[in-house]
Amino acid sequence: MPDLKRIVILGAGYAGVEAAKVLGKKFKKDDSVEITLINDNPFQTLLTELHEIAGRRTEKESVMVDLYKVFKATKVNFVRDRIESIDYEAKTLTSSKGTYSYDYLVLGCGAEPAYFGIEGVKEYGYTIWSLKDALKIREQVLKSFEAARDEKDAAKRKELLTFVVAGAGFTGIETVGELFEWKDVLCDEYGIDPKEVTIYNVEAMPTILPILRPSLQAKAASFLTKKGVKLMTNSPIVKATPDGIVLKDGQEIKTKTLIWTCGVQGNSFTASSGLTPGKRNRVQVNDYMQSMDKEEVYLVGDNAYYEIDGKPIPQIVETAIQTGECAAHNIVADITKTEKKKFKLNTHGFMVSIGSHYCVAELMGTPLSGFIAMAMKHLVNLHYLWGVGGVRLIWNYLLHEFFHMKNNRAFVGGHLAHRTHTSWLVLLRLYVGVMWFLEGWKKVQEGWLNPANIKIVSVAGTSGASAAEAAAEAVTSASQAAGAAGEAAAAAGPVPILAEPLGIYQWFQDTFIMANPFFFQAVVVLMEVGIGLALMAGLFTFFASLGSLFLTANFIVSAMAGYDILWYVFASIALMGGAGGAFGLDYYVQPWIKKAWKKTKFAQTSYLYFD
Repeated sequence: MPDLKRIVILGAGYAGVEAAKVLGKKFKKDDSVEITLINDNPFQTLLTELHEIAGRRTEKESVMVDLYKVFKATKVNFVRDRIESIDYEAKTLTSSKGTYSYDYLVLGCGAEPAYFGIEGVKEYGYTIWSLKDALKIREQVLKSFEAARDEKDAAKRKELLTFVVAGAGFTGIETVGELFEWKDVLCDEYGIDPKEVTIYNVEAMPTILPILRPSLQAKAASFLTKKGVKLMTNSPIVKATPDGIVLKDGQEIKTKTLIWTCGVQGNSFTASSGLTPGKRNRVQVNDYMQSMDKEEVYLVGDNAYYEIDGKPIPQIVETAIQTGECAAHNIVADITKTEKKKFKLNTHGFMVSIGSHYCVAELMGTPLSGFIAMAMKHLVNLHYLWGVGGVRLIWNYLLHEFFHMKNNRAFVGGHLAHRTHTSWLVLLRLYVGVMWFLEGWKKVQEGWLNPANIKIVSVAGTSGASAAEAAAEAVTSASQAAGAAGEAAAAAGPVPILAEPLGIYQWFQDTFIMANPFFFQAVVVLMEVGIGLALMAGLFTFFASLGSLFLTANFIVSAMAGYDILWYVFASIALMGGAGGAFGLDYYVQPWIKKAWKKTKFAQTSYLYFD
């Protein structure tokens, strides 16, 4: 096919995937265009979420977007390969597996850490620029806690439990946030006092998060300080050793874990390919994201060096996506002989999560912090994933970030965690609670708490009716307490499940209730109100549900309730499975009780507790 146009995209980061998606849609039905995406991994790594992997908030699958599945039913042919060289004259890419020809080439090979020539950092520091890097950090932190548990030497133990994050940009602060949050979990797991753990954030600049406005910088700094993080600004690192770091002022910090996040530069492979270089290993491009040397070669993401108002475009996700879209548009324009467009950066803001529950953000000029900022960060991630993989990736993200989250490390805590299976019971809990409360409150208004107004049974001097008649009157009211009768039943009364009370209930009534009618009458009212309030609040839900089951069973065995009350039996049993653990007070109260119980000598000696 002589008119076949071959487009090759090298690198499946944010920019490369965006370019592939745009090109695939534009040429979906055009057989004269062939699109190939080449990447050395079968997945795209969500680089902005790597801190979650390093801090064991989520598992590695949460940041891996399966490229085979993303592009399986598209125009784009995904190839897993590692390119070793590019021949711009022959327009070919070569690997150990073979050669790929192109008419248009998009280079989006990403970035790599910048060490600025500081002695020892590359050899002894941990970086966080790939999934492999993040997993190494996780392993190192775990090994440090494990070693510290058995270490008797105080100095060595302190060294093992000292963690230094170099750099206070987005990546550095997010990594620090994961560490101080994970610290509490690890201390409990390894039996280490949290006071022994020290986390440093060391920054050469005067402030943290310099790209944000001062008010947000201050909020972030205040939050980190409250969490026990030692912030050290104006503190350039001049040397790293196997045992720690040395600052410019001569101060030494002993540590076995240095995490380096101080900067990135363009990928060395792209930088050494012979194209006109820009700054920091990036390649100079024109207004259309084309290289200055070959008009058929486009640079996107961290590989592209382009200045706006004398400043290089930032190496952030929005920039990557927009450069990818611009390059794809201009390739389409060249093939279809339409007008190209110049690159125009349109950033909507910046977001920095500090742990799983706190975030600072600046969106479209509006400063945000706390819960709202964190919610917006998740929405932005969902927006991107929707564009890449639709509902499947959205669902996977929700599973990893909310439903499968351990240790309550989602921004909504553990309310939606599948491990509790309680979030679906919230509405049922509220409904049952409201029904019990309304019926109990109605009895209060009718004077059931007045000792002179006995309704549960007939006693001398209170009514001319027989005890049986009085009890029959209470049947309708009690059945309504379970929400079963409705208006029709109030008029005609429900058809009881049992024709007459069970013998044991009749004996109990004759022996105890008749002797103390007001006591039992008050108990019924207070139980209905108390059960209702407890279920609505989600407080001591197990016992409230047990009480609901008891009252329902009581109404049945006393021949006071019809078949329409039976659903209360099953609802009460369902609610006993921890229904207050989601959006209820039990979410807070039960862990507190559990923690206090674990500290008692009896619990410790008997092992009668749960972790």
